[in-house]
Amino acid sequence: MTTDYEWAIETRGLTKQFGGFRAVDGVDLTVRTGTVCAVLGPNGAGKTTLVRMLATLLRPDDGSASVFGHDVVRDATAVRSLIGVTGQYASVDEDLTATENLIVFGRLLGLSRARARTRAADLLDEFDLREASGRPLKHFSGGMRRRLDLAASLITNPPLLFLDEPTTGLDPRTRARMWATVESLVSGGTTVLLTTQYLEEADQLADRIVVVDKGRLVADGTANDLKSAVGSSTLVLALDDAESAVRGASIVERFTGAGVEVAPDARSLRSPFVDMTEVPEMLIALRSAGIRVAEIAVQKPTLDQVFFAITDLPDATSSEEGAA
Repeated sequence: MTTDYEWAIETRGLTKQFGGFRAVDGVDLTVRTGTVCAVLGPNGAGKTTLVRMLATLLRPDDGSASVFGHDVVRDATAVRSLIGVTGQYASVDEDLTATENLIVFGRLLGLSRARARTRAADLLDEFDLREASGRPLKHFSGGMRRRLDLAASLITNPPLLFLDEPTTGLDPRTRARMWATVESLVSGGTTVLLTTQYLEEADQLADRIVVVDKGRLVADGTANDLKSAVGSSTLVLALDDAESAVRGASIVERFTGAGVEVAPDARSLRSPFVDMTEVPEMLIALRSAGIRVAEIAVQKPTLDQVFFAITDLPDATSSEEGAA
């Protein structure tokens, strides 16, 4: 069975070049079965090119890649039977209804007419599209189109799903709904490779995050791993008034051993945070000085900070032939 493989995806030195531009430059990547791996990177970093090679849509120029042990070049037919792909733009026919679109996908993927019709009905229910099932797609909202596109990629229950920026252009409510769908799929055993520019999306969904920049893998780890690598956490104290903040800053600095920043509202303090064991004594010292702490929090670096710290702006003269 496919799920018996430890790794859903394995690549070694995977490379793709367009003319003089190396879109993917020697990427080594493994994705454990049953997990979500998010691929982050600026526009033109190589994310979409990487997915296209893994999905057998582009032939690598060098290196190797396999899906559940099947080589993407030598065993391309086997690989295609194991994957579903949802791209940045809906791969559906505008003039057909939702039901007709799903039946067409099912038939193209080898399902019998009866099975394709049954599977289409199940997916329309699962993605809350039943009421719109007889409506032509040109009358669908953007969120409905994206849900149908994801449904189409699941028509054969593939064990590996490639989601290439699946929530681009969606409103926050619809994006959250798509996230819940992905989480449900993974809980059922599906492996997901997700490319995204929404850092919150990676933080929410991914067991592991890899960052690609200029075709190369430049960082790899959990969200917490990457945040910790960028810098220390920050201690944030909200005080009663501006006068308390001024007096409290010197006390906090004694315990953190670092500079203390008074926030623009003049009622909050921020300082690099090192040792949790110092916090009780610091709070006692503040209280002894007549300074009341209204709120206290420890903030880790955000994925936004990670992203900007470990990637460069893409070269404006480069082109990846439409790949992101």
